[in-house]
Amino acid sequence: MPSYDREPERAWDEYDWERFLQQQDQKTEKYMELLEKYIDDPQRDEIIAREMGWSQLLDDKGWGAEVDALVNEDWRSSDESSSDEEQRRTPPPETFEYHNLYRAAFALTIWIDQLFDEDSMLQNEPAAVKLATHSALASAKLAAALSDDDVDEIGMTIAYLKRALKAITVSMDAAAQLLCEKLITAAQHSVLQKRLFQVRDGIISLMGEYRGEWRSRFGSR
Repeated sequence: MPSYDREPERAWDEYDWERFLQQQDQKTEKYMELLEKYIDDPQRDEIIAREMGWSQLLDDKGWGAEVDALVNEDWRSSDESSSDEEQRRTPPPETFEYHNLYRAAFALTIWIDQLFDEDSMLQNEPAAVKLATHSALASAKLAAALSDDDVDEIGMTIAYLKRALKAITVSMDAAAQLLCEKLITAAQHSVLQKRLFQVRDGIISLMGEYRGEWRSRFGSR
């Protein structure tokens, strides 16, 4: 797969970002495989850097020391920190945690956790595990989508929303399977389905808004 370097002359659309994210997924999978393989090797970092093609890290002999220095740095320096009174006066930033869609997705994961608490046997059921993991994945992708308010990164936001939509769709299939196998009651499925549809419809609506914003700024391609 070719490397997708940023092109300064134009903004990336959702398809550019999707290809880029797929490439990053492959790199992440390779890194995790290498980390698991060499976790106990004293030369782990150097081996992984070589296997990943991170030549700049291999060339820089002092990179490990620099990382250690950053970790040990006293970040509580009085010159850089604000007083407690100033912090109390500063309102909290408007981050993704305050977005209604993310809050709905997060509430869904909490509800599923409670479902598992009520019936611990669900933790051993593949459909239940799929429901929980993909609902959590949808929440994580929404956090990524809503974390960047840069208008030039609308394509990236849409790409992450598409991934959140895919994850929530898998969760909906898993919920239907749980009902079919009579692992949850009809009443539980009704509540679960309502929460899943709330998140799904919210994602679709938000994707439409961002796509409209993209067309108004950059036109169609």
